[in-house]
Amino acid sequence: MIFNIDRDKILVKLSFLQDNINKLVKLSALTEEEFLSDFRNVYSAKYLLQTSIEAMLDISNHIVARNKWAKIESNKDSFEALYKNGIIPEEYIDKFFMMAKFRNRIVHMYIDIDDKVIYSILKNNIEDLKVFIDCIVQNM
Repeated sequence: MIFNIDRDKILVKLSFLQDNINKLVKLSALTEEEFLSDFRNVYSAKYLLQTSIEAMLDISNHIVARNKWAKIESNKDSFEALYKNGIIPEEYIDKFFMMAKFRNRIVHMYIDIDDKVIYSILKNNIEDLKVFIDCIVQNM
């Protein structure tokens, strides 16, 4: 169970995350050709993914810090602490960590991200964001 949190803050972030997911799902309904043919789709998806992952990180770090479950030195520390305290399944530690690394690639433009990769994420990985929400809500 999650205790010692600013529940209102978490609920606002979860609502924001769910709203982003809804928008990402709409973008994922486009064909690859439709998605790639309009730069607004790609840029919208990148922004929605970036801010969704940031919301995940904010929620995770808030829960871990408030409960003093771990010293957070990396994003992975936060996800490992959530796992160790029964909040997320073990198989999601690395998935969520990879999402955080992807967010860093978007924000810091370490490498140019192929637009087809963004489309693939929309088609194959949005469910991971939903799992995160479900894990947090079930433990509040």
